[in-house]
Amino acid sequence: MAGRRRVILLVVAAALVVGAASAGASGKSARFELLRLAPVASLADLARMDRERMAFIASRGRRRAAETASAFAMPLSSGAYTGTGQYFVRFRVGTPAQPFLLVADTGSDLTWIKCHRAAASSKNASSLPATASPRRTFRPDKSRTWAPIPCSSATCKESLPFSLAACATPANPCAYDYRYKDGSAARGTVGIDSATIALAGRAARKAKLRGVVLGCTTAYNGQSFLASDGVLSLGYSNISFSSHAASRFGGRFSYCLVDHLAPRNATSYLTFGPNPAFSTTAPPTPGTASCKPAPPPADDAPGARQTPLVLDHRTHPFYAVTIRGVSVAGELLKIPRAVWDVEQGGGAILDSGTSLTVLAKPAYRAVVAALSKRLAGLPRVTMDPFDYCYNWTSPSGSDVALPLPMLAVHFAGSARLEPPAKSYVIDAAPGVKCIGLQEGPWPGLSVVGNILQQEHLWEYDLSNRRLRFKRSRCTH
Repeated sequence: MAGRRRVILLVVAAALVVGAASAGASGKSARFELLRLAPVASLADLARMDRERMAFIASRGRRRAAETASAFAMPLSSGAYTGTGQYFVRFRVGTPAQPFLLVADTGSDLTWIKCHRAAASSKNASSLPATASPRRTFRPDKSRTWAPIPCSSATCKESLPFSLAACATPANPCAYDYRYKDGSAARGTVGIDSATIALAGRAARKAKLRGVVLGCTTAYNGQSFLASDGVLSLGYSNISFSSHAASRFGGRFSYCLVDHLAPRNATSYLTFGPNPAFSTTAPPTPGTASCKPAPPPADDAPGARQTPLVLDHRTHPFYAVTIRGVSVAGELLKIPRAVWDVEQGGGAILDSGTSLTVLAKPAYRAVVAALSKRLAGLPRVTMDPFDYCYNWTSPSGSDVALPLPMLAVHFAGSARLEPPAKSYVIDAAPGVKCIGLQEGPWPGLSVVGNILQQEHLWEYDLSNRRLRFKRSRCTH
């Protein structure tokens, strides 16, 4: 059949050349007659060729699906069942897709997965203890879409600030040494692959998100990585997963964090693109997750508040916000303005990868003094790592019924975060509650951790540089 097609094409091509020359000389249009020089194909052959063409058309349609869809979502859940304070997202990468459970981290700009050691060809990957679980590791050699980034490339040298300078030969893969503020680290080689995503809409459609920068980690240390397969980078960076996905889907992403002690089957969503919970024209359907994707959000969504998103190189890759003050029981506390000003050594960021909220020393002391004053009637107990813990058990053995003062964080633009009391006076042990804040150094950044963010929907609008949030139960 291929030979007969070539004969027909050659005849048509010859006719085009001759006809075009003639038409050009006369200034008139040319008319061609299509001739069938091969025997007529059987109906079976025609049907087979049609099936092949339909398969081609369908593949092109699937390829365009990711371009035409407005959003996609990834399941998100608390990692409390593993004994960690992280939130996990289900992530599928490679072709065919391999499933993993990654830490959702707004403070990371490299997405990496524990990798099969045989896949690493860089000597740099062996300088940390190899603790990757043999049960679930990424196999680049099993992915048809995996492409290592050469260490001699401009991408490795200029776009990856964590890449290692050593490059034995130009063809060697780009090696990295990624260090976190808590002292944990990951090493391996970096490449490009495709992630499988579930597109928004009634019909369950899958598509490939190509061009994802992915680290193949063969050595790492740090307790936070023991229960997961790696990290999904949600930080502000030109190589992070969030920036890459948001650039294709509405310039924004959002997440809703369930209660940090929720069981593993309490699922919410990490969404890229418009989120229905911020829409007044298309509210979420009752009984569905409040964090699923849908039509573009309206600016006047009920309950939603917004504040500028500060994308500053001094806090890169974190997302910074401007805090105007903190109040307890309606009373604005006396905290130096410099504590919230990055120009004066302060500032504040949101971080999904930090559990407890950390306040720079002047802010911490003012807040815990105000809270502890209203808890003075309860017996104090000692429990690391907290400074203020209380016996919450009454003589009858039940929990003390004590109304807690409201804590509010005041952002620029009159936006106010009023978390539930369980987000700042937290359950630390049976019958024991603690003020769930940590003291940070001064000068230094304050960090709004994931416990203070829980049961809120947060939208990072990268295109318009604004942060929007509202209360939500988050559960599916």
